[in-house]
Amino acid sequence: MRTSTTTTNLPHHIKPKEVSAESTASTSKLSQKTILHILNTKCTTSLQHLKQAHGVALRSGHFQDHYVAGAIVKCYASQHFSNFGFALKVFDSVWRPNVFVWNIVIKGCLENNEALSCISYYCKMVAMNARPNKFTYSILFKACTLVQAVEEALQIHAHVVKNQFGEDGHIRSAGIQMYASFGLVEEARRMLDEAAELNDVICSNAMIDGYMKCGDVEAAKELFEKHMPSKNVGSWNAMVSGLARCGMLKEARELFDGMSEKDEISWSAMVDGYIKRGCHKEALEIFNEMQKENLLSPRKFILSSVLAACANMGAVDQGKWVHAYIKRNTIQLDAVLGAALLDMYAKCGRLDMAWEVFENIKQKEISTWNAMIGGLAMHGRADDAIELFSKMQRSKLEPNGVTFLNVLNACAHSGFVDKGLNFFSSMKQFYGIEPEVEHYGCMVDMFGRAGQLEEAEQLINSMPIKPNAAVLGALLGACRIHGNAEMGERVGRILLELEPQNSGRYALLSNIYAKAGRWDDAEKVRMLMKERGVKTSPGISMVDIGGMVHEFKVGEGSHPQMKEVYLMLETIIEKLQMEGYSPNSSQVLFDIAEEEKETALQYHSEKLAIAFGVLNTKPGTTIRVTKNLRTCEDCHSAIKIFSKVYERDIIVRDRMRYHHFRNGRCSCKDFW
Repeated sequence: MRTSTTTTNLPHHIKPKEVSAESTASTSKLSQKTILHILNTKCTTSLQHLKQAHGVALRSGHFQDHYVAGAIVKCYASQHFSNFGFALKVFDSVWRPNVFVWNIVIKGCLENNEALSCISYYCKMVAMNARPNKFTYSILFKACTLVQAVEEALQIHAHVVKNQFGEDGHIRSAGIQMYASFGLVEEARRMLDEAAELNDVICSNAMIDGYMKCGDVEAAKELFEKHMPSKNVGSWNAMVSGLARCGMLKEARELFDGMSEKDEISWSAMVDGYIKRGCHKEALEIFNEMQKENLLSPRKFILSSVLAACANMGAVDQGKWVHAYIKRNTIQLDAVLGAALLDMYAKCGRLDMAWEVFENIKQKEISTWNAMIGGLAMHGRADDAIELFSKMQRSKLEPNGVTFLNVLNACAHSGFVDKGLNFFSSMKQFYGIEPEVEHYGCMVDMFGRAGQLEEAEQLINSMPIKPNAAVLGALLGACRIHGNAEMGERVGRILLELEPQNSGRYALLSNIYAKAGRWDDAEKVRMLMKERGVKTSPGISMVDIGGMVHEFKVGEGSHPQMKEVYLMLETIIEKLQMEGYSPNSSQVLFDIAEEEKETALQYHSEKLAIAFGVLNTKPGTTIRVTKNLRTCEDCHSAIKIFSKVYERDIIVRDRMRYHHFRNGRCSCKDFW
């Protein structure tokens, strides 16, 4: 970084000129104050108004005023206009910009995701002998944090000390966060201790956050408990969010419950912490508790988190409440919140509502299109997903890796091998997107489901990157579907070494052996699983009735209506058998009597959830079930018959995809 000063120079395309008193006299009755007011009120969302105000400022001579020029640059730099390049051109035309204008362009770089440019413009600022102020350095520290520019950060810190801004709380706080992001916690702590007499709680909070992000929980606890005589809600938030981030949810909850004052960040920290650890039920409980307190109005970032929990729980009624809240409070559906709402409806089986949300989002970004294409794909609507992809292309929006992942997934679940191959080849050829391991996984899945196992294996062997367990798992699943025990054994053995604690791999290989009648080999797999202490994941199904999510697990009778559920399920099975249903006992992987196998199949969790739905909803009501594992062939056959006998739509979301059962048929066409 250049630190020496040079003679001030204008950009080469701007020629300095003398401006006479006559020429600088205002040619308009608009005063500087009026123009600034217009810029700050009328031009933040209207590009037309901004251009008009810019023209008036130029004609009247007010553009010579740094505050007016800076306000114009700031407006053009707004992310709302997506026109940062023009903002830089306007900046280049400012005569001898002062620190106010420099700070605006440096901050504009940061807000427009051009952090490296922040540092570059600071170099130009120093070279032009424009003296930075305290606002300059906090922006620069944040920029260095984003791009992990360690060397530049050290030089900028030296400038801070040289210019005597080291005691400014905002600069120290940003510096502490920056050093901690580099993993340099000792340097971060030194910044805190150098001004210990100031007892700045904001800087201490930044240090706690830094310790937590580096995984040093004990150091964070010590600072919080022993070296902070004064704390604010931010101090508690730093601890709660840090503990939750480190997976220490019990400790985070205890601290959270002990807070005398909570703000939106406090509640959001717990909601996010639970969601990231897969505790979606607890996340919704926290949000409901927040609503009962009736002290805060949830904003965008917590609403997005709650919608993610609703999506994973299948809690469509809770999701609808959030949607109604958004409408009631006229909260704008930006890219993040819009995609979260859309995704929630899609994952709760309400594709119609997801589409309505998609249509009503005015500014559709790539994440919006991806969410809708992904929603169509997971529901088996491959043709619609591909059509929406084409529509996105016609709107001149470039697809990214996630877009292709969704389209390939749609092709895989619908048997569109040729279309999938075309999309896969076009990624790099037309869009310059290098396929990642997830894209190869989709292709292997696509070949495997279509019965082209040799092609799937050849693709794995030709991959330019090392195949992971997910890619091999897709091939193993295909071996089970198509009964290829030889290939399944070969792939399965590799997977058991790659993921020795993944119970699903053992179950799948054992299933392949059992299906081939190789009971001794199936028993060996189960014994190996026992020797390694691998725990199986129990099947859990959830059903949303009246805004409350009910959970069912095989062999667990904790639900208050469990007795009635079992009686109802027996009645349902009897009716299904009268319509030709016969339990598919080949799915039970134990060498036991047929009668015992049928009993084991009867009480699978999704059957229990459906029986509960029949008990607690009116005839004809759609029942939506979310399951954590792949639904078995027996349950799939039973639910198809159920949908016809009981004249009900059943929507089941399992680990693999969505199944819409209606009148004896499933949307997956038995292809899952």
